[in-house]
Parts: sequence; structure tokens; C-alpha cells
Amino acid sequence: MPLNMKKSLLLLAPGFLLACQTNPPAKEAEAPTPMQYPETRQDSSVADTYFGTEVADPFRWLEDDRSEETMAWGDAQNEVTYAYLENISQREPIRERLTELWNYEKYSAPNKRGNYYFFYKNDGIQNHSVLYLQENLDSEARVLIDPNTFSEDGTTSMGGTGISGDSKYMAYSQSSAGSDWQEIHVRNIETGEDLPDVIRWVKFSGISWKGDGFYYSRYPEPETGDEYSGKNEFHQLYYHQLGTEQADDELVYNDPENAQRNFYARTTEDERFLTLFSSISTSGNTFYVKDLSKENSDFVVLDETYDHEYSVIDHLDGKLLVMTNESAPKNRVILIDPQHPAKENWQELVPQTENKLESVSLANGEMVVRYLVDVQSELHRFDLEGNHLGQIELPGPGIVGGFSSEKDESTAFFSFTNYITPTTIYQLNLEDYQSTVFRQPELDFQSDAYETKQVFYTSKDGTKIPMTITHKKGLQMDGKNPTFLYGYGGFNISIKPSFSPRQVVFLENGGVYAVANLRGGGEYGEDWHMVGTKMNKQNVFDDCIAAAEYLIQEKYTSSEKLAVHGRSNGGLLVGAVMTQRPDLFQVALPQVGVLDMLRYHKFTIGWAWAGDYGTSEESQEQFNYLMGYSPLHNLEAKEYPATLVITGDHDDRVVPAHSFKFIATLQEAQKGNEPTLIRIEKSGGHGAGKPVSMTIAELADMWAFTFHHLGMEMAGKAPEKS
Repeated sequence: MPLNMKKSLLLLAPGFLLACQTNPPAKEAEAPTPMQYPETRQDSSVADTYFGTEVADPFRWLEDDRSEETMAWGDAQNEVTYAYLENISQREPIRERLTELWNYEKYSAPNKRGNYYFFYKNDGIQNHSVLYLQENLDSEARVLIDPNTFSEDGTTSMGGTGISGDSKYMAYSQSSAGSDWQEIHVRNIETGEDLPDVIRWVKFSGISWKGDGFYYSRYPEPETGDEYSGKNEFHQLYYHQLGTEQADDELVYNDPENAQRNFYARTTEDERFLTLFSSISTSGNTFYVKDLSKENSDFVVLDETYDHEYSVIDHLDGKLLVMTNESAPKNRVILIDPQHPAKENWQELVPQTENKLESVSLANGEMVVRYLVDVQSELHRFDLEGNHLGQIELPGPGIVGGFSSEKDESTAFFSFTNYITPTTIYQLNLEDYQSTVFRQPELDFQSDAYETKQVFYTSKDGTKIPMTITHKKGLQMDGKNPTFLYGYGGFNISIKPSFSPRQVVFLENGGVYAVANLRGGGEYGEDWHMVGTKMNKQNVFDDCIAAAEYLIQEKYTSSEKLAVHGRSNGGLLVGAVMTQRPDLFQVALPQVGVLDMLRYHKFTIGWAWAGDYGTSEESQEQFNYLMGYSPLHNLEAKEYPATLVITGDHDDRVVPAHSFKFIATLQEAQKGNEPTLIRIEKSGGHGAGKPVSMTIAELADMWAFTFHHLGMEMAGKAPEKS
């Protein structure tokens, strides 16, 4: 997205420092000297025609994110942004406090595979969590893989892993600068040394073992210069045999007639069956299975439509135990016999209920089923015939994650959290189903000084939407509280309560933290998702706007004290609501957002999002709808909130062109006094694998901008426990 720019375009206005005072003037106060931004060249000759409508795209050149001009433009924008942020007095105290809050030991739940227990641990502010193993729960743990050694600056991270059936090897992926591109390496678990095997150009892949090798998915090597923005097409499934070159890997499955299909494979735990899933969007997949115990067997088709989703839990006596939303928008559990694959032969074990079924684990010869009930977890037990055996008591309202067990063992582990409960690891006895604390974090946060509650508010069309609101106890409902509203609303993803130090710094300084569970997400199953997609996408924005109005009406806050934030699809959300209702918000924070809805599908994996968004080319009706809310195309000359756009220069998920073109247009459109800035993370991607040091620096800037424009002071730590 960058272009040929040989000199800095940064010009600071004489009154720039005056505009950076700690407490911003009220909207009716005398206007400060307007900020001056880097000049952004416009090319009036660039336009596209959709169904007879011409749409100008004067900043198209910013889509070339590796050009000299775009990179120079980005450096100039960063210079303005960082100069502004450096003059906010709260910035350094916020960074210091975030570092303090982050600096505590964090563990994942142990996961037993073969001869070992595996778990992740971060000593506090290590850039990446370290993978440990131990032979039993009482033995000394040793480091297996430390991603902090991959690069000096922490920008190379570890992704997915796969352990061989004999527990001799672990295949693991690495990515650099936050990119989705990965390399797979293989480590000898006993010696801790890497084998020579290296697999490149891997993306959106699992690692699934069969014998002395594994299945993985990759794209063809991209053309030079297209690595981070070129379309990802012609995904392929391969098998790699240890000790051989990648060039000799066996091509297991591809579809040369259909470029936009992704493939994901997984073997059952006993390695008898290979299951293959194909997807054309973020919802729905085909489902094939191959019996690896039979030489030269073919794939058996179980479902070749893209209408449903399937997830294989395991193999039971020649049949596949599967979770699916086929004939069940909130999911059910079925048994499929590959020798009799017709749907009329499928056996239902756990039927759909009124609550979303999220996952199934085999434990102690039973199924442990996790449900999401009004955005809170419940665990239920079923035998392998599908009989309900009872509910497992949890520590309280919150979210269970990381549930791990061996199907024939009597011990399991899970994590538990909510907005004021730091993630705690529990050990579950599968004989009496009592849980005890296994690892509990110690940090400088007094949870009993805060309260978190769920409310249901009414959206524009009358739908009740859940929202969780967290703040200090004793909050005065006077409409003056600084409030931070977060939302996502897309791709069947559920936004669930979880604790993070990033929220604490806002809460302990008098902030109200609100998370709205918007339609388009997965909180209530596929139906909830679908009413927030394509020609229904405006429902998501209406839900967010209604959340803001609720917070104002109920005297939590006012529009002068309200910030809105979202990432990725949530960045689209922020872009849409700030253009539709700029009067509602004082601060807007669209992060790595999808902001150009007419061209999003032309970059990297963007084409796969068409299931949620539709595309500008598929019909005039869909073009008109997208044009009606596309944040980039709905900016006009008016007053907008103080805006900090956040992106990464190596984001190859939502390419930074979205943020670049949006901020260039917004800076021209802004008629109010509030700043419109962009923070471009160098060697930063979409978010996965980001080092802690980079995360804290980014959060410090985001919170400093928010505190400054909401008129907040750094009051210090949370109240002492009473």
C-alpha cells in the first residue's frame, strides 16, 4: 500500500502543542489551531464502475503497501501521531501501570498427550509464552520450545503445534512480523533439538500426524512483492514424511478448478481416519473422510455442500463422533459410520437445545459438553449413548476454556475467567466431578472492589441484546463516567467474558467497561449469526448504536465521555457507527478494520469473508447495500470523534490499505476540532503472535488517547481490599 515518496511530508502546525493539553476543551470552547497532517496525494483518474455507478478511489495508490511512496507516507503519519501522543501526560504512567499489571505468572491448562503433560507458561512480561512439558504432575517441568529465542525483538512467534502419536516429535509453526504466513519445524521431544525439516508457505493450516509424518495445508509460493497483499488462492493439502525435502511432499488433495477453496485435514487420535474439510467462506464446510487403515482407499463424501459446519471429536468403534449445526443451528452431536455415509444413517446422540453447544470432550469414558448460556459457560455430562448424566458445578458465572482430558483417564483440567476474575486453572476429578484450584495467578488487582453484570437492552428492531458492564463498586450514575464500549458482531464468533490487564488500567481509573454481544456473532448459534450478515449487516451497527444509547440513557455516561473500540470486523463496526452516528461518541478506535467494503475481497484471504458481507460485484442490490454503510465511502464533511486508527504494516489478514485510505479520507473530511490520527505498527500484523512489549506499547498509546479525550486522570491503583 505504500508509494514513491522521497521526503518527509510532516508539517506541524504552530499550535500543535496547544492541542495536546491533558484535558481537552469542551466542544463549545474556542477551537484550537487545526492540526496539519501529511499531504496525501490524490489521483482523480482512478475510479471503478459498479452497475452503472462510478465510484472514485483517489487513494488507490495506498494499496501498494510495499512501495516507497506509501512507506514514506506511513512514516510521516506516524511522526504526527507519535508527536501528539508524546504530549499526553498520562501516556508514560499508563505504560508503566500496564507493565506492572502484566507482570505475573500466567499458565495454560495442562494437556496430556502420550507420555507427557504439556503446558504454556509466561513468567510475566515475556514477549511470548514458553511451552513446557513434564512426565507427571509432580515431576520437574522442562522447556520444550521457547519462542522468545526465535528473534531478538520478539516479532517471530509460535503458532499451532502437532504431537506425533508416539510422542517422539512435535511439529510447530513460526510466523514473523505478525504475518499469517508460517513455517513448520519439527522438534525431537526427548532431545529438544530440531530436525532439518522445514515447511514453507503454509497458511490457514493444521498439523496432523500419521506415522512418521504429518498433513498440512499451503498455498503456492507468491510472486515477489505480493507476499502480504496478493490474493490467497489454490490452497492445497500435503503430506510430509520426516527426513525428506518439502519438494518431495505428497499432494493429497487440491481443486485446480476452484481457486477460492481452503482445505483443512485432521487425523483421529488413533490415526485410522483422515477427515478433510473444504471451505469457501468463514461459515460452512464440506466433509470427507478416508480410512487410512485400508491401502489406497478413497475419500468418502459425507457432505459436499457448504451449508453446514462439522467438527470431528474422535473415532469410536469405527464411527466418527461429530459436532455439527446440520439440522441444528445451535449444534448437536452425532455418530457417522463412514461405511454407511448417507444422512439417514446418522445417529443423533446429543440433540440441539435452546442453548448453544460449543464443544465436546471425551473424558473418563463420557462426553463433557460445554454450552454457552446467555454468554456464560455450563458443563454437562453425557454417556456415549447420549444419556444426560448431570451438570458439573463451576466456580461461578464465567467462561470455561482450555478443557483438556484423555478419554480414558479420570482427571481433566480447565481454565475459568470473567471480566474481574484472572484466568485460574482448575483440576477436575472425573470420578466425583469436584474441581479444585490447580494454579491461581497472583497480581496487583483486587477483584472484590469491582462488579460486573449483564443487562439486556433493546435494539432498533426490538431485539434484546446482551451487554456486560464492569466498573468499580459504588458507581455514581450521574452520566459523567468515562465509558469504553467494545463490540465485534460477525463471523459466528462469540465475544465472551475474560480477564485482561488491558482492561484494569481503565477500570481502576474510574472507567466503565462495556461489551455488547451484537448480532452477527455466535453467542446464540447460527441464527444469531445470520441475522447480522449480508443484507442484514445493518442490524449489527444498530445493535452497537443502541448499546451506546442505553449507556447514555441509563446515566452510565454521556456522548462526551464515551469511546467505542473494535478490532478487525469490529474495526468495520467502529467505522460504520462513527460515520452513521458521530454525535454518539467522543472517541473512536477502529483497529485493523475492514473499512473499504467495495474492494475488501481483492486482497489476501478477503474473498472468504463474502459469506458474511457479500461483494460489490455479485449484484446491484448487494453493491448498493455495501455502498450504504462502507466506512470509507460514507465519510463526508462533518464533525467526527477524536479518532485513532490502528494497523500494522505486515497485516496480511486485513491489509493496511483499509486503514490507510480511511484515515486519508477522514483527515480531509474532518470539520471538527478533534484529531484524526493513524498508528502504524512497524513489523506488526493482525494481532496473533504479537510480542508483549509491542502489545503494551500499543495499549499505552490507545489508552493515553482515550484518557486524554475523555478527560480522565491517572488516579493510581485499585482500592485496597476491604
